Amino acid sequence: MTAADGSRSTWLDRLLRAGRASDGDVLLDLLGLIVLALLLMATGLGLRDPWPADEPRFALVAQDMLRSGDWLFPRVGGDLYADKPPLYFWLMAASMALTGSLRVGFLLPSLLAGIGTTLLVYDLLRRARGREVALAGAFVLLITFQFVWQARQAQIDGVLCFITTLSLYGLLRHLVLGPAPGWYLAGWAAAGFGVITKGVGFLPLLALIPHAILTRRGWPAPARGLRGLPLAGAATLLVAIGVWFVPMMLASSAGGDLLDYRNEILFTQTVTRYADAWHHHEPLWYYFTNVIPVLWLPLIALAPWLWPRWRTALRERDTLVAVLLAWVVIVLLFFTFSAGKRGVYVLPALPALAMAAAPWLPELLRARGPRRLAFVLAILLTAFTAAAAVYFAVDSRAAARIIDRDLLQPVLPLAIVAIAGAAAIWLLRERDGWLAYAATLSILLATAGFVVYPRIDADRSGRAFMARVEEASAGIAELGLVGAKEQYLLQLRRPSTNFGHARWRDDAAEAADASAWLDARPRRALHMNSTALEACFKDASAVDMGSENRKHWFLVTGGADPDCVERGDRSRARLYLPPNASLNTDG
Repeated sequence: MTAADGSRSTWLDRLLRAGRASDGDVLLDLLGLIVLALLLMATGLGLRDPWPADEPRFALVAQDMLRSGDWLFPRVGGDLYADKPPLYFWLMAASMALTGSLRVGFLLPSLLAGIGTTLLVYDLLRRARGREVALAGAFVLLITFQFVWQARQAQIDGVLCFITTLSLYGLLRHLVLGPAPGWYLAGWAAAGFGVITKGVGFLPLLALIPHAILTRRGWPAPARGLRGLPLAGAATLLVAIGVWFVPMMLASSAGGDLLDYRNEILFTQTVTRYADAWHHHEPLWYYFTNVIPVLWLPLIALAPWLWPRWRTALRERDTLVAVLLAWVVIVLLFFTFSAGKRGVYVLPALPALAMAAAPWLPELLRARGPRRLAFVLAILLTAFTAAAAVYFAVDSRAAARIIDRDLLQPVLPLAIVAIAGAAAIWLLRERDGWLAYAATLSILLATAGFVVYPRIDADRSGRAFMARVEEASAGIAELGLVGAKEQYLLQLRRPSTNFGHARWRDDAAEAADASAWLDARPRRALHMNSTALEACFKDASAVDMGSENRKHWFLVTGGADPDCVERGDRSRARLYLPPNASLNTDG
C-alpha cells in the first residue's frame, strides 16, 4: 500500500486515513480512541485499593458521605474536611454505589474523565480543522504521560481537567466556531461546577480575556454580537456554584463546627492557600524545569517544530490557536506565581496545548525528525527497563531492598516490559515511531496494572500494616489512632478513635488530647508514631509495630505523662466505625 506521494504508507497513515471524513470514519476514530484510552488508563482497574497520598483520604470521604447521606459537608474519620469542595466526592460516592465496589468506584471518575477529555478534544478539533487533525490531536494527547497517568489515579485534578476542557469547549464552540449560545452558557456552567470541584475551576473563563483583546483588534470571530450573553453566562456560573454553595451557606449559618468549615474552605483553602501556601513550596521555575520537560512528553518535544508554525498562525490571525496558546500561558503563570506547587496543578493546560498543536500534527507525525524522536523515546523507555532488570538480577541485595519495601521481585515486571517493548520496536521500526512509542507506553502501563499493582497493594494501601495492628490489639477494648492516616481508617476493620484530621500542624496538642483519652478509661491503647511517643508517653508500655509511611509506629498502653493528660482535650476524640457493607473490602 502506498501513500499519496508514492512512498510506502505506514500503519500510522492507515490509521489517520487522510481525506476521509464520513460518519463511519468518525465512528471508527471514536472507537479507536476509546480502546486506546482503556488500554492506557484502565489496566489494573479493580486490582488495588487506594494508595497514599491523596487516594485513601478521598475514598474515605466518599465512602462516609455515601454511608451518612450528608452530601453538603465532607468528613474524614468523623472530622469535617474543608480542603476541597464536594463535587468530586459526589462523583466518587456515586461510582462506589453504582459498582458496589470501592476498588472500582474510587478510580472510575478519573478514568471516565480521561476518556471524556479525549473525546472533547477530538470533537472540537474535528469541527474546527477536520477529522484527520482531530484524530492526530487526540492521539498525541492520549500518549502524553502526565495526562494518561493522572487518569489512572484517584485525584481531583483528572476530573478537574475534564471539567475545564468542557468549559473551554463550550466557550470556543460559540466564540470561535459559533455562533452557539447554548454551548457558551454550558461553558460558564462547567466553570461553575469546576469551582465546586476545586477552587481554580474558574480558570477557563480567563480565555475570554485574550479572545476579547484579539477581536477588538479585528481578528476573525464569528460570534461578535454577544449582547446579554456574558451576563447570562455569569448568572449560569452562579447557579452552578449555588448547587452546593447556597445550601452549605444556609446550613453553616447555625454556627459551631459548620461555621468553622465555611470559613476554612472559603478563605484558608482558597485565598490563603494560593497567596501564602504552607506546603509544596517550590521555586518559581519549577513547572518549566521539573514538570513540563518530562511529564509533558512526547507532546512538548514537538515544540521546536511547532514554534515556527505557531508564529505563522499568529501572523495569519488564527483566533483558535491564539486563544488556546494564550490560555496555556495564563494557566502556567497562574500556578507559577503561587509558592505552593505540585506538578498535577498544570494538568488542565495539556488538552489546550494539544489542540493548539493539532493543526500541524498530521504533518509532523509523518515527518522524519518527529518520527525519529518518538522512536528514540520508545527505545530509551525499553532500554531503561532492560538495564534495570539486569541490574536487579545481578545485584541481589538491591533486589532484596525492593522486595522488603514493596513485596515485589522487580526483575519479572521489568523483563516483561523490556521484552515486549523490544518486540514492538522491532515490528514497527522507525517508520512507525509514534506507534512504537504508544505501544511501549501501553506495555509499561499494562504491566504496572496487571503485574505490579496486585503484588504491592497490601503494602502500599496499608492493608498489611493494619492487619498487624489489629492482631496486636486484639485483646484491647478500645483502640485510638494518633496521627491517623486515612488509609489506616480505610483498612481498619474494628472501631477506632482518632483526634481530628490533619493535625500535623499541632501534633503536640494532638498527643496531649490522646493522653487525656487514654487516661480516662482502662483497657485502652493508642497507635502512634515516635514523635507522639516522645512527647507524652515516655514511661508508657510500647510495642514496636515497625515502620510505615516513613514513620516508626508503636502500640502504647499504660500511663501517659500527667502534664499531657492535664493539657489534653477529651472532646477532640472522635469514634469512627468502619462500614459493615462490602465497600470496606473487595478482597
